[in-house]
Amino acid sequence: MKAFNLSAWAVREQAITLFLIVALALSGAYAFFALGRAEEPSFTVKTLTATVLWPGATAEEVQDLVADPLEKRLQELTWYDRVETMARPGMAVMMLTLKDNTPPSAVPEEFYQARKKLGDSAHVLPRGAIGPFVNDEYSDVVFTVYTLEGRDVPLFLVTRAAETVREKLLHVPGVQKVAIVGEQPERLYIDLSHSKLAELGLSVTDVIQTLQERNDVVDGGFVETSASRIYVRTRQPLSRPDIIGNTTISVGGRTVRLGDIAAVHTGYEEPPDFLTRHNNQSSLVLNVVMRPGWNGLKLGAALSHAEDGINRSLPVGITLTRIVNQAQNIHAAVGEFMLKFFVALSVVMLVSFISLGFRVGLVVAAAVPLTLAIVMILMLVTGRALDRITLGALIISLGLLVDDAIIAIEMMVVKLEEGMNRIAAASYAWSHTAAPMLAGTLVTIIGFTPIGFAQSAAGEYAGNIFWIVAFALITSWFVAVIFTPYLGVKFLPDLRAAHAQPPYQSARYERFRRLVRSVITHNKAVCAGVVCLFVLAFVGMGFVRQQFFPSSDRPELLAEVIMPKGAPIESTAEAARKVSDWLQKQPETLSVTSYIGGGAPRFFLAYNPELPDPAFAKIVIMTTNAKQRDRLRDSLRQEVAKGLAPEARVRATEFVFGPYTHFPIM
Repeated sequence: MKAFNLSAWAVREQAITLFLIVALALSGAYAFFALGRAEEPSFTVKTLTATVLWPGATAEEVQDLVADPLEKRLQELTWYDRVETMARPGMAVMMLTLKDNTPPSAVPEEFYQARKKLGDSAHVLPRGAIGPFVNDEYSDVVFTVYTLEGRDVPLFLVTRAAETVREKLLHVPGVQKVAIVGEQPERLYIDLSHSKLAELGLSVTDVIQTLQERNDVVDGGFVETSASRIYVRTRQPLSRPDIIGNTTISVGGRTVRLGDIAAVHTGYEEPPDFLTRHNNQSSLVLNVVMRPGWNGLKLGAALSHAEDGINRSLPVGITLTRIVNQAQNIHAAVGEFMLKFFVALSVVMLVSFISLGFRVGLVVAAAVPLTLAIVMILMLVTGRALDRITLGALIISLGLLVDDAIIAIEMMVVKLEEGMNRIAAASYAWSHTAAPMLAGTLVTIIGFTPIGFAQSAAGEYAGNIFWIVAFALITSWFVAVIFTPYLGVKFLPDLRAAHAQPPYQSARYERFRRLVRSVITHNKAVCAGVVCLFVLAFVGMGFVRQQFFPSSDRPELLAEVIMPKGAPIESTAEAARKVSDWLQKQPETLSVTSYIGGGAPRFFLAYNPELPDPAFAKIVIMTTNAKQRDRLRDSLRQEVAKGLAPEARVRATEFVFGPYTHFPIM
């Protein structure tokens, strides 16, 4: 590295160096505000679900004649790992999971092949089977969850309001999709009088056949006129109770009006497939998904602004409530990083000022924001966002960013004290310390390599630790050999006059020299002490909790209500109501949202929603902070042990960072 001296070039071409400092600082500030914000880093969810309906079939028939043939076709996939199937009367739900080391780029092709194989197998399914219906958008993460509820308002009016709210939310910048959950489809019910049917010699089949023929879509043709084409309609859709009631049935030469032998009325689907409740009030849930790479803080502000107008336009008695707000979590994560950044920078500056002096410490401290500015530019160029992993990596890097700058400026200070001029002292760092500094930087980066290149979901989730640390440390090396010498030339005082004696003959160096001599003289005692400390550290590791990903600090508490297999959704709803009633009375509880008949929406990346199951309910309890969440969790577990909802198994958990594991084994 002696042929070309980069430090000397930076000092010699001062105008270019100053321009680069200003340009990089301004570009870094722009990149910081332009970067996407998210709570968690994105990783590929390698799961696909397929549903097949076969009304009237038993669970065993569904498993043998529907699920088994489809499972065998899915086993032909290249990256196939397993299929979990839940078969119940009239329905089969299959969850395909690819191998953990499946490359993310291969997942779309595997999902396409799965769709193709399932579609090709539809002809081997028994007559009457409907599907399979494939969902390969299982990995959507909900940014914000709203509940729409109306007290003493019919559910169909709430549903109509939900459609209006959905359309308005879709126009908010940054919203990719909005899904409505918990809708109860309206149905027309015909209650036949069996005694009247017998009296008239009619059967249920006669009624059904007549209604089917009456409801068939038949082209009645059209009439051409000189002005327009007039279509002939020969049927009226069976869309209202009065139309159905006036339908006539002719059997054996006799004609009877359907309304005379049956009661026709409107209602909702029974039994329902899925129910949602907010604070034990029937409600609808709207899940808002953010566009990839969007700034979550901007979307949160835009949604808050839109909420005000939406609530003012809703009918009386219907309210829109936000129950999950990712923007708050993102704001807290970014705020935590900024706090730790300024604390770390303050510590670095304080130590540098005390040990090196004001001007030297100022040069060292300037390396941190300049390095971070370049890292922000690299993150923007490479498509990375500010999330929990990247912010954590930056915090890890903060303690390492000044190492190279301290070495470079210390070398420059020593050479200035020895009598060198500023240009020669600034150039000395490159020729004598640049290579060792680069080697040390690369060794540190290599320590994070397994995380960056791990072929697994955990590696994809946490891989940015390696890349951000690598960006930061390599950038800090360039800053130390280019910009630190320039700043040293500009800000360091004249040290030759202040240090007439050789720098290594000062009282401070003499004390350090005596310490080193003492360590070398008593080397056996020092080695024994190191071994003892190592043994103590090894023993102490046994008392540290072994957990690869820590528990989340999110305030949500999760409660699962698991009924015996085959239990109707009404029984599950009653058990969930008992748990919700108790939770609402606790001081730690802010809100309780129940999802009955399936899992909650994926509003946390590491959460894997449960499959539809009438014997399952998920309750999401919002608290103020993690401490209150843990206190409520312990209280709920104690109450369950005392007999709260004894007909069900109730399990209370919290979120854990990293890929989801339903029942983790430590």
